[in-house]
Amino acid sequence: MSDHVPTRFVRTLLRMVGNKGHDFTAILCAAGLDFDPLDPDGPYYRSEISAMQYSRVYQGVLRLLQDETFGTIGSEMAAPGAFRMMCFCIISCETLGQAIQRAAEFYRTFFDERSQLYANFSDQWARVGYRRVDHGGEHRVCAADAYGLSLWHRFFGWLVDRPIPLQRVDFSGDPPPNVDKYASLFACPLYFNQGSDLLYFDSECLSMPLVHTEHSLRDFLRTAPYQLLLMDHDPQGNNLSAQVRAMIGRDFSEGCPAFETISSALNVSAPTLRRRLKQEGTTFQRIKDDARCEAAKLCLDRRDMSVNQVALELGFTDPSAFHRSFKKWTRQTPGQFRASRRRRDA
Repeated sequence: MSDHVPTRFVRTLLRMVGNKGHDFTAILCAAGLDFDPLDPDGPYYRSEISAMQYSRVYQGVLRLLQDETFGTIGSEMAAPGAFRMMCFCIISCETLGQAIQRAAEFYRTFFDERSQLYANFSDQWARVGYRRVDHGGEHRVCAADAYGLSLWHRFFGWLVDRPIPLQRVDFSGDPPPNVDKYASLFACPLYFNQGSDLLYFDSECLSMPLVHTEHSLRDFLRTAPYQLLLMDHDPQGNNLSAQVRAMIGRDFSEGCPAFETISSALNVSAPTLRRRLKQEGTTFQRIKDDARCEAAKLCLDRRDMSVNQVALELGFTDPSAFHRSFKKWTRQTPGQFRASRRRRDA
């Protein structure tokens, strides 16, 4: 996805607010929108808004309605904060496959049949999506259908911190007129008039380890789905730096995997890995520094941890070494960074 979103994507969110008798004018103002997305013929109407503006509308609607489902699920049986609670239920899973199975179980428990997440794994394929919904006649696939599946696809990629290459995507409706845009979105063959709306990917991806923690999840939920809208997407799944970043993970309390350990796990020699990372414009040290920097920021957001505790959590035995490294990464001391974040939150 680009850094812009079709304006029509916010209409469902705004209708949810309007249908419950709320005025969404303040939400639009806070998002920096000077037009009514529900009125395509109105003055100043734009067909696209920025991803950040969409996320601000989404967050405003969440605060008002106290529901978190990425605006893609319309079940009246959905519990308030359902998506948020589902995230906290799955974040402790070890692998992507376990997380998807637990998410599907969560939605079977709290959602009606129309909105349950379907998951089916075989030796070759993982299939995840929604079963057919009776639309009462012919149904042409629309942007909302693709948007919902795409966000799940990108959410799975976020969990393991690398793109998940899709093999095919099924839709239960008729082909849309702009089918090329859908093909570009998923970068794989699309099949219409199928039994369900499903993502297909290689079952080997199910063993990928989750790299996020409860603390990075909180940071994600603070501005979701902004990160997913801007997520890098490598359809061929050949971005080696993303694989290295995922293997490094975000838990440095027990140290960081050695370069040789990672090259061995990827079945490439150390010189080959070094050369291929250079071709992608990065190095192992840069990837490791970026990962530790992000982990440090998340830890510093926790009010229950002192700066010295953060240093130990990141594997620094000398707090002063952590101070020097963090300032090198961000041009701020840990204390300055923490103060700026608290001013922002206030």
